[in-house]
Amino acid sequence: MEIHSWCIMSSHVHLIFRSINGQKPETLIGDLKRFISKAIVTAIKENPTESRKEFLLDFFLKEASKTSNVTQYQFWRHDNKPIELWSNRLINQKINYIHQNPVEAGLVFRAEDYGYSSAVDYSDEKGLLDDIVVFRMFDL
Repeated sequence: MEIHSWCIMSSHVHLIFRSINGQKPETLIGDLKRFISKAIVTAIKENPTESRKEFLLDFFLKEASKTSNVTQYQFWRHDNKPIELWSNRLINQKINYIHQNPVEAGLVFRAEDYGYSSAVDYSDEKGLLDDIVVFRMFDL
């Protein structure tokens, strides 16, 4: 998975990526969601100062009981809205939309000031994650 743009909000996540080894995008999304949910549940369980530990784990268990494909903790919702980005113009539009989410939510004045997104990478500075592939359109 090659990540071009991302943003974590309090209620959702945006991600623009490309499959680089021929995997189906839905497989990559499923693997990513499994990895993240396991890591978050483990972090909650192992953090002795997490005051909402019991509430969160109980909530995830209740959500899992509502579905047939999860055996323990349901962290993610089952609906996501993947779209194929098929032109440079559309890719740029979606990257800008993703980066403006925290601005529109009133969390920051400038997109690159929000720590949980790739916006800072697009302003030629180092962001939170390594290996972000910044998408650049070039005029030919």
